[in-house]
Amino acid sequence: MPAEPSSARGSAAGGGVGLRGRLVTGLPGTAVIDDGTVVMAGGNIVWCGPTSDLPDGFDADLRQVPLILPGLVDVHCHGAVGHTFSADADGARLAAGHHAAQGTTSVLASLVSAPSQVLLEQIEVLRDLVQDGTLAGLHLEGPFITTSMCGAQDPAAIIDGDPALLQQWLEAGRGTVRSMTLAPETPHFAELVQLCRDHGVVPSLGHTAATASRTREVLGGANGGVGGPWSATHLFNRMPPLGHRTPGPIAVLLQAAKQSPGQMVLELIADGVHLDPEIVRMVFGLVGPRSIALITDAMAAAGMSDGQYTLGSLDVLVQDRVARLKPARGGAHAGEVSGPGAIAGATSHLLENVRRCVEWGVPLADAVVAASSTPARLMGLDRLGPHRVGAIAQGFRADVLVTTEELELVQAYRAGTPQTQERNDRADSSV
Repeated sequence: MPAEPSSARGSAAGGGVGLRGRLVTGLPGTAVIDDGTVVMAGGNIVWCGPTSDLPDGFDADLRQVPLILPGLVDVHCHGAVGHTFSADADGARLAAGHHAAQGTTSVLASLVSAPSQVLLEQIEVLRDLVQDGTLAGLHLEGPFITTSMCGAQDPAAIIDGDPALLQQWLEAGRGTVRSMTLAPETPHFAELVQLCRDHGVVPSLGHTAATASRTREVLGGANGGVGGPWSATHLFNRMPPLGHRTPGPIAVLLQAAKQSPGQMVLELIADGVHLDPEIVRMVFGLVGPRSIALITDAMAAAGMSDGQYTLGSLDVLVQDRVARLKPARGGAHAGEVSGPGAIAGATSHLLENVRRCVEWGVPLADAVVAASSTPARLMGLDRLGPHRVGAIAQGFRADVLVTTEELELVQAYRAGTPQTQERNDRADSSV
Protein backbone atom coordinates (compact mmCIF):
# COMPACT_ATOMS: atom_id res chain seq x y z
CA MET A 1 0.00 0.00 0.00
CA PRO A 2 1.48 3.36 -0.95
CA ALA A 3 2.57 5.73 1.77
CA GLU A 4 2.40 8.87 -0.36
CA PRO A 5 -0.50 11.33 0.10
CA SER A 6 -3.81 10.24 -1.39
CA SER A 7 -5.36 12.41 -4.05
CA ALA A 8 -9.14 12.66 -4.07
CA ARG A 9 -9.92 16.22 -5.08
CA GLY A 10 -13.57 17.02 -4.65
CA SER A 11 -14.58 13.58 -3.36
CA ALA A 12 -15.69 15.09 -0.07
CA ALA A 13 -17.67 17.82 -1.74
CA GLY A 14 -20.82 16.61 -0.04
CA GLY A 15 -19.32 17.24 3.36
CA GLY A 16 -17.21 15.05 5.58
CA VAL A 17 -15.27 14.89 8.80
CA GLY A 18 -11.68 16.04 8.76
CA LEU A 19 -9.11 15.44 11.49
CA ARG A 20 -5.82 17.32 11.64
CA GLY A 21 -2.95 16.37 13.93
CA ARG A 22 0.06 14.09 14.20
CA LEU A 23 -0.77 11.21 11.89
CA VAL A 24 0.32 7.58 12.17
CA THR A 25 -1.00 5.74 9.11
CA GLY A 26 -0.18 2.19 10.23
CA LEU A 27 1.56 1.52 6.91
CA PRO A 28 4.91 -0.24 7.42
CA GLY A 29 7.94 1.91 6.69
CA THR A 30 5.96 5.14 6.90
CA ALA A 31 7.13 7.87 9.25
CA VAL A 32 4.83 9.75 11.58
CA ILE A 33 3.44 12.82 9.78
CA ASP A 34 3.79 15.73 12.20
CA ASP A 35 0.98 17.74 10.58
CA GLY A 36 -1.39 15.38 8.84
CA THR A 37 -5.04 15.39 7.84
CA VAL A 38 -7.58 12.60 7.38
CA VAL A 39 -10.90 13.24 5.65
CA MET A 40 -13.75 10.75 6.15
CA ALA A 41 -16.98 10.66 4.16
CA GLY A 42 -19.51 7.96 3.35
CA GLY A 43 -17.90 5.55 5.81
CA ASN A 44 -14.53 5.61 4.05
CA ILE A 45 -11.30 7.57 4.05
CA VAL A 46 -11.41 9.89 1.04
CA TRP A 47 -8.11 11.69 1.64
CA CYS A 48 -5.12 11.49 3.95
CA GLY A 49 -1.61 12.87 4.01
CA PRO A 50 0.37 15.97 5.00
CA THR A 51 -1.97 18.89 5.58
CA SER A 52 0.09 21.01 3.21
CA ASP A 53 -0.93 18.66 0.37
CA LEU A 54 -4.69 18.83 1.07
CA PRO A 55 -6.38 19.65 -2.28
CA ASP A 56 -8.63 22.66 -2.65
CA GLY A 57 -12.35 22.08 -2.73
CA PHE A 58 -12.84 19.84 0.27
CA ASP A 59 -16.03 20.69 2.14
CA ALA A 60 -15.09 19.07 5.42
CA ASP A 61 -15.34 20.06 9.06
CA LEU A 62 -11.60 20.07 9.89
CA ARG A 63 -10.90 19.52 13.59
CA GLN A 64 -7.54 19.90 15.30
CA VAL A 65 -6.66 16.86 17.43
CA PRO A 66 -3.47 15.65 19.12
CA LEU A 67 -2.82 12.25 17.50
CA ILE A 68 -4.53 10.21 14.76
CA LEU A 69 -4.13 6.42 14.49
CA PRO A 70 -5.82 3.70 12.43
CA GLY A 71 -8.47 1.60 14.12
CA LEU A 72 -6.75 -1.37 15.72
CA VAL A 73 -7.14 -5.02 14.66
CA ASP A 74 -7.16 -7.81 17.25
CA VAL A 75 -6.87 -11.33 15.81
CA HIS A 76 -7.02 -13.14 19.17
CA CYS A 77 -9.79 -12.13 21.56
CA HIS A 78 -12.23 -14.16 23.67
CA GLY A 79 -14.68 -11.50 24.86
CA ALA A 80 -15.32 -8.53 27.17
CA VAL A 81 -17.80 -6.89 29.57
CA GLY A 82 -18.82 -10.17 31.13
CA HIS A 83 -19.41 -11.99 27.83
CA THR A 84 -17.40 -14.71 26.11
CA PHE A 85 -17.59 -15.20 22.36
CA SER A 86 -19.81 -18.27 22.14
CA ALA A 87 -23.28 -19.22 20.93
CA ASP A 88 -24.67 -16.12 22.68
CA ALA A 89 -25.06 -13.67 19.79
CA ASP A 90 -26.27 -10.77 21.94
CA GLY A 91 -23.33 -11.18 24.33
CA ALA A 92 -20.91 -11.36 21.42
CA ARG A 93 -22.28 -8.11 20.01
CA LEU A 94 -21.81 -6.39 23.36
CA ALA A 95 -18.24 -7.67 23.66
CA ALA A 96 -17.34 -6.59 20.12
CA GLY A 97 -18.97 -3.20 20.65
CA HIS A 98 -16.98 -2.67 23.84
CA HIS A 99 -13.69 -3.37 22.10
CA ALA A 100 -14.66 -1.03 19.24
CA ALA A 101 -15.39 1.73 21.74
CA GLN A 102 -11.91 1.15 23.21
CA GLY A 103 -10.19 1.49 19.83
CA THR A 104 -10.22 -2.07 18.46
CA THR A 105 -12.48 -1.55 15.48
CA SER A 106 -11.85 -5.03 14.01
CA VAL A 107 -11.83 -8.13 16.19
CA LEU A 108 -11.68 -11.86 15.55
CA ALA A 109 -13.70 -13.96 17.97
CA SER A 110 -11.49 -16.68 19.46
CA LEU A 111 -13.13 -19.96 20.49
CA VAL A 112 -11.36 -22.27 22.93
CA SER A 113 -11.35 -26.07 22.73
CA ALA A 114 -14.79 -27.58 23.24
CA PRO A 115 -16.72 -30.68 22.21
CA SER A 116 -17.32 -30.79 18.47
CA GLN A 117 -21.04 -30.08 18.66
CA VAL A 118 -20.46 -27.09 20.94
CA LEU A 119 -17.89 -25.63 18.55
CA LEU A 120 -20.24 -26.22 15.64
CA GLU A 121 -23.06 -24.38 17.39
CA GLN A 122 -20.75 -21.46 18.24
CA ILE A 123 -19.53 -21.21 14.65
CA GLU A 124 -23.06 -21.28 13.27
CA VAL A 125 -24.15 -18.44 15.57
CA LEU A 126 -21.06 -16.25 15.22
CA ARG A 127 -20.74 -16.58 11.43
CA ASP A 128 -23.80 -14.32 11.12
CA LEU A 129 -21.98 -11.64 13.13
CA VAL A 130 -19.05 -11.86 10.75
CA GLN A 131 -21.33 -11.59 7.76
CA ASP A 132 -23.07 -8.49 9.17
CA GLY A 133 -19.73 -6.84 10.00
CA THR A 134 -19.88 -7.01 13.80
CA LEU A 135 -16.88 -9.36 13.86
CA ALA A 136 -13.95 -9.55 11.46
CA GLY A 137 -13.80 -13.34 11.57
CA LEU A 138 -13.46 -16.40 13.78
CA HIS A 139 -10.35 -17.97 15.32
CA LEU A 140 -10.42 -21.58 16.53
CA GLU A 141 -7.91 -21.94 19.36
CA GLY A 142 -8.06 -25.72 19.45
CA PRO A 143 -8.99 -28.47 19.99
CA PHE A 144 -6.07 -29.96 17.98
CA ILE A 145 -3.45 -28.87 20.49
CA THR A 146 -1.29 -30.52 23.14
CA THR A 147 -2.79 -31.36 26.54
CA SER A 148 0.44 -30.60 28.43
CA MET A 149 0.35 -27.07 27.00
CA CYS A 150 -3.39 -26.50 27.23
CA GLY A 151 -3.07 -23.60 29.68
CA ALA A 152 -6.52 -22.29 30.50
CA GLN A 153 -8.32 -24.72 28.20
CA ASP A 154 -10.22 -27.79 29.29
CA PRO A 155 -7.89 -30.80 28.75
CA ALA A 156 -10.93 -33.03 28.34
CA ALA A 157 -11.88 -31.11 25.18
CA ILE A 158 -8.47 -31.52 23.50
CA ILE A 159 -8.39 -34.23 20.83
CA ASP A 160 -6.12 -35.55 18.11
CA GLY A 161 -6.21 -33.87 14.75
CA ASP A 162 -9.31 -34.95 12.83
CA PRO A 163 -9.58 -33.68 9.22
CA ALA A 164 -13.22 -34.76 8.92
CA LEU A 165 -14.21 -32.67 11.94
CA LEU A 166 -12.25 -29.68 10.70
CA GLN A 167 -13.91 -29.95 7.31
CA GLN A 168 -17.31 -29.89 9.02
CA TRP A 169 -16.44 -26.79 11.07
CA LEU A 170 -14.98 -24.90 8.13
CA GLU A 171 -17.96 -25.67 5.91
CA ALA A 172 -20.27 -24.51 8.69
CA GLY A 173 -18.28 -21.29 8.93
CA ARG A 174 -18.97 -20.43 5.27
CA GLY A 175 -15.70 -18.55 4.92
CA THR A 176 -15.83 -16.77 8.29
CA VAL A 177 -13.16 -18.87 10.04
CA ARG A 178 -9.91 -17.02 9.38
CA SER A 179 -7.41 -18.63 11.76
CA MET A 180 -6.86 -21.91 13.61
CA THR A 181 -4.34 -22.80 16.29
CA LEU A 182 -2.67 -26.18 15.72
CA ALA A 183 0.10 -28.01 17.56
CA PRO A 184 2.70 -29.34 15.08
CA GLU A 185 2.74 -32.69 16.88
CA THR A 186 -0.99 -33.37 16.49
CA PRO A 187 -1.85 -36.32 14.19
CA HIS A 188 -2.73 -35.48 10.57
CA PHE A 189 -1.07 -32.09 10.87
CA ALA A 190 -0.29 -31.81 7.14
CA GLU A 191 -3.87 -32.67 6.19
CA LEU A 192 -5.21 -30.11 8.64
CA VAL A 193 -2.96 -27.41 7.20
CA GLN A 194 -4.05 -28.28 3.66
CA LEU A 195 -7.69 -27.96 4.69
CA CYS A 196 -6.91 -24.57 6.20
CA ARG A 197 -5.25 -23.48 2.95
CA ASP A 198 -8.21 -24.74 0.89
CA HIS A 199 -10.60 -22.64 2.98
CA GLY A 200 -8.44 -19.51 3.29
CA VAL A 201 -7.68 -20.14 6.96
CA VAL A 202 -4.33 -19.13 8.48
CA PRO A 203 -2.74 -22.00 10.45
CA SER A 204 -1.28 -20.76 13.72
CA LEU A 205 1.28 -22.81 15.64
CA GLY A 206 0.68 -22.84 19.38
CA HIS A 207 -0.26 -24.64 22.56
CA THR A 208 2.55 -27.01 21.60
CA ALA A 209 5.39 -29.02 23.09
CA ALA A 210 7.01 -29.50 19.67
CA THR A 211 10.76 -29.70 19.27
CA ALA A 212 12.69 -27.30 17.09
CA SER A 213 13.21 -29.98 14.46
CA ARG A 214 9.50 -30.80 14.28
CA THR A 215 8.61 -27.12 14.01
CA ARG A 216 11.13 -26.60 11.23
CA GLU A 217 9.86 -29.70 9.43
CA VAL A 218 6.25 -28.53 9.31
CA LEU A 219 7.31 -25.07 8.13
CA GLY A 220 9.23 -26.39 5.17
CA GLY A 221 12.63 -27.73 6.16
CA ALA A 222 16.11 -26.49 6.92
CA ASN A 223 16.25 -23.47 4.60
CA GLY A 224 14.06 -21.39 6.85
CA GLY A 225 11.74 -20.36 4.03
CA VAL A 226 8.06 -20.90 4.72
CA GLY A 227 5.02 -21.05 2.51
CA GLY A 228 2.41 -18.95 4.09
CA PRO A 229 0.85 -17.23 5.62
CA TRP A 230 1.42 -18.70 9.10
CA SER A 231 1.22 -17.25 12.57
CA ALA A 232 2.36 -18.23 16.04
CA THR A 233 -0.29 -18.18 18.75
CA HIS A 234 0.86 -15.92 21.62
CA LEU A 235 4.60 -16.55 21.14
CA PHE A 236 6.39 -17.78 24.30
CA ASN A 237 3.14 -18.56 26.11
CA ARG A 238 2.15 -22.24 26.27
CA MET A 239 5.18 -23.54 24.42
CA PRO A 240 8.59 -24.76 25.68
CA PRO A 241 10.93 -21.93 26.71
CA LEU A 242 13.84 -20.93 24.50
CA GLY A 243 16.86 -22.88 25.81
CA HIS A 244 20.40 -22.88 24.49
CA ARG A 245 20.46 -26.69 24.29
CA THR A 246 16.75 -27.35 23.82
CA PRO A 247 15.54 -24.41 21.71
CA GLY A 248 12.03 -25.72 21.14
CA PRO A 249 9.74 -24.02 18.64
CA ILE A 250 10.55 -20.41 19.57
CA ALA A 251 13.96 -20.31 17.90
CA VAL A 252 12.51 -21.65 14.64
CA LEU A 253 9.52 -19.30 14.73
CA LEU A 254 11.75 -16.27 15.29
CA GLN A 255 13.99 -17.30 12.41
CA ALA A 256 11.02 -17.88 10.11
CA ALA A 257 9.58 -14.45 10.96
CA LYS A 258 12.93 -12.82 10.27
CA GLN A 259 13.57 -14.62 6.99
CA SER A 260 10.02 -14.50 5.64
CA PRO A 261 8.51 -11.15 6.67
CA GLY A 262 4.78 -11.20 6.24
CA GLN A 263 4.65 -14.98 5.84
CA MET A 264 5.23 -15.77 9.52
CA VAL A 265 3.57 -13.42 11.98
CA LEU A 266 4.21 -13.74 15.71
CA GLU A 267 1.44 -12.89 18.17
CA LEU A 268 2.59 -11.03 21.29
CA ILE A 269 0.53 -10.23 24.39
CA ALA A 270 2.15 -7.00 25.60
CA ASP A 271 -0.01 -6.64 28.71
CA GLY A 272 2.81 -6.66 31.26
CA VAL A 273 1.66 -10.05 32.57
CA HIS A 274 2.27 -12.57 29.79
CA LEU A 275 5.64 -11.19 28.66
CA ASP A 276 8.45 -9.17 30.20
CA PRO A 277 9.14 -5.84 28.43
CA GLU A 278 12.64 -7.07 27.50
CA ILE A 279 11.10 -9.92 25.52
CA VAL A 280 8.76 -7.58 23.67
CA ARG A 281 11.63 -5.21 22.81
CA MET A 282 13.77 -8.15 21.70
CA VAL A 283 11.16 -9.51 19.29
CA PHE A 284 10.51 -6.10 17.74
CA GLY A 285 14.25 -5.64 17.33
CA LEU A 286 14.76 -9.08 15.79
CA VAL A 287 11.87 -9.39 13.34
CA GLY A 288 10.27 -5.94 13.04
CA PRO A 289 6.61 -4.91 13.06
CA ARG A 290 5.71 -6.54 9.71
CA SER A 291 6.11 -9.91 11.45
CA ILE A 292 4.39 -9.06 14.74
CA ALA A 293 0.69 -8.96 15.61
CA LEU A 294 -0.04 -7.42 18.98
CA ILE A 295 -3.05 -9.16 20.49
CA THR A 296 -5.03 -8.99 23.71
CA ASP A 297 -6.17 -12.58 24.33
CA ALA A 298 -8.85 -10.68 26.26
CA MET A 299 -11.56 -12.65 28.03
CA ALA A 300 -14.90 -11.75 29.61
CA ALA A 301 -13.29 -9.67 32.38
CA ALA A 302 -12.00 -7.01 29.96
CA GLY A 303 -13.79 -3.79 30.85
CA MET A 304 -15.00 -5.27 34.14
CA SER A 305 -13.88 -5.29 37.76
CA ASP A 306 -12.03 -8.11 39.51
CA GLY A 307 -14.13 -11.16 40.29
CA GLN A 308 -15.13 -14.60 39.06
CA TYR A 309 -15.63 -15.36 35.37
CA THR A 310 -15.49 -18.30 32.97
CA LEU A 311 -13.39 -19.13 29.93
CA GLY A 312 -14.98 -21.94 27.98
CA SER A 313 -16.05 -24.44 30.62
CA LEU A 314 -13.46 -23.39 33.22
CA ASP A 315 -13.78 -21.02 36.18
CA VAL A 316 -11.49 -17.99 36.23
CA LEU A 317 -10.57 -15.67 39.10
CA VAL A 318 -9.45 -12.13 38.25
CA GLN A 319 -7.41 -10.26 40.85
CA ASP A 320 -5.61 -6.98 40.17
CA ARG A 321 -6.67 -7.38 36.51
CA VAL A 322 -4.76 -10.67 36.19
CA ALA A 323 -6.94 -13.61 35.11
CA ARG A 324 -6.04 -17.11 36.30
CA LEU A 325 -7.87 -20.41 36.49
CA LYS A 326 -9.57 -20.69 39.82
CA PRO A 327 -7.36 -22.72 42.23
CA ALA A 328 -8.49 -26.28 42.76
CA ARG A 329 -9.27 -27.62 46.21
CA GLY A 330 -7.87 -30.87 47.49
CA GLY A 331 -4.42 -32.32 48.01
CA ALA A 332 -2.77 -33.65 51.12
CA HIS A 333 -5.20 -31.95 53.50
CA ALA A 334 -8.93 -31.65 53.15
CA GLY A 335 -9.93 -28.23 51.91
CA GLU A 336 -6.39 -27.31 50.95
CA VAL A 337 -6.17 -24.86 48.05
CA SER A 338 -3.49 -25.41 45.42
CA GLY A 339 -1.22 -22.65 44.11
CA PRO A 340 -2.20 -20.05 41.52
CA GLY A 341 -3.86 -21.46 38.43
CA ALA A 342 -2.67 -20.95 34.86
CA ILE A 343 -3.01 -17.50 33.34
CA ALA A 344 -6.43 -17.51 31.70
CA GLY A 345 -6.36 -14.92 28.98
CA ALA A 346 -6.06 -11.22 29.67
CA THR A 347 -8.13 -8.21 30.66
CA SER A 348 -6.50 -5.39 28.68
CA HIS A 349 -7.53 -3.55 25.53
CA LEU A 350 -5.31 -3.44 22.46
CA LEU A 351 -4.66 0.31 22.70
CA GLU A 352 -3.34 -0.25 26.23
CA ASN A 353 -0.88 -2.80 24.84
CA VAL A 354 0.25 -0.36 22.14
CA ARG A 355 0.80 2.25 24.86
CA ARG A 356 2.87 -0.18 26.90
CA CYS A 357 5.05 -1.03 23.92
CA VAL A 358 5.78 2.65 23.39
CA GLU A 359 6.54 3.10 27.09
CA TRP A 360 8.92 0.14 26.83
CA GLY A 361 10.87 1.76 23.99
CA VAL A 362 9.19 0.44 20.84
CA PRO A 363 8.83 3.25 18.28
CA LEU A 364 5.25 4.53 18.04
CA ALA A 365 4.94 3.80 14.31
CA ASP A 366 6.16 0.21 14.80
CA ALA A 367 3.76 -0.48 17.67
CA VAL A 368 0.85 0.83 15.60
CA VAL A 369 1.81 -1.25 12.54
CA ALA A 370 1.86 -4.38 14.74
CA ALA A 371 -1.65 -3.59 15.99
CA SER A 372 -3.19 -2.60 12.67
CA SER A 373 -1.79 -3.32 9.20
CA THR A 374 0.16 -6.48 10.08
CA PRO A 375 -2.77 -8.39 11.63
CA ALA A 376 -5.10 -7.05 8.94
CA ARG A 377 -2.79 -8.27 6.18
CA LEU A 378 -2.34 -11.63 7.90
CA MET A 379 -6.09 -12.27 7.85
CA GLY A 380 -6.75 -10.71 4.45
CA LEU A 381 -8.74 -7.85 5.97
CA ASP A 382 -6.82 -5.31 3.89
CA ARG A 383 -8.25 -6.80 0.67
CA LEU A 384 -11.99 -6.51 1.29
CA GLY A 385 -12.80 -3.74 -1.19
CA PRO A 386 -14.52 -0.78 0.51
CA HIS A 387 -14.36 -2.68 3.81
CA ARG A 388 -10.55 -2.79 3.86
CA VAL A 389 -9.11 -2.10 7.29
CA GLY A 390 -5.74 -1.91 9.01
CA ALA A 391 -4.39 1.46 7.88
CA ILE A 392 -5.23 5.07 7.20
CA ALA A 393 -5.23 5.10 3.42
CA GLN A 394 -7.57 6.34 0.70
CA GLY A 395 -10.43 3.93 0.04
CA PHE A 396 -10.07 2.10 3.35
CA ARG A 397 -12.96 1.96 5.78
CA ALA A 398 -12.89 5.02 8.02
CA ASP A 399 -11.70 3.23 11.14
CA VAL A 400 -9.78 6.01 12.86
CA LEU A 401 -8.73 6.75 16.43
CA VAL A 402 -8.09 10.10 18.04
CA THR A 403 -5.85 9.91 21.09
CA THR A 404 -3.82 12.15 23.31
CA GLU A 405 -0.06 12.20 22.90
CA GLU A 406 -0.01 9.70 25.79
CA LEU A 407 -2.20 7.31 23.73
CA GLU A 408 -5.29 7.80 25.88
CA LEU A 409 -8.35 7.36 23.69
CA VAL A 410 -10.40 10.46 22.87
CA GLN A 411 -12.66 9.02 20.15
CA ALA A 412 -12.90 5.90 18.02
CA TYR A 413 -14.54 6.02 14.59
CA ARG A 414 -15.71 2.83 12.89
CA ALA A 415 -16.76 3.34 9.26
CA GLY A 416 -16.77 7.04 10.14
CA THR A 417 -19.24 6.59 13.01
CA PRO A 418 -18.18 7.62 16.54
CA GLN A 419 -18.15 4.63 18.87
CA THR A 420 -18.29 6.43 22.18
CA GLN A 421 -19.07 9.77 23.75
CA GLU A 422 -16.26 12.22 23.06
CA ARG A 423 -13.76 12.26 25.91
CA ASN A 424 -13.18 15.99 25.93
CA ASP A 425 -11.21 15.85 29.14
CA ARG A 426 -8.49 14.00 27.21
CA ALA A 427 -8.33 16.28 24.19
CA ASP A 428 -7.13 19.79 23.58
CA SER A 429 -9.09 21.02 20.59
CA SER A 430 -6.87 24.09 20.38
CA VAL A 431 -3.70 22.09 19.69
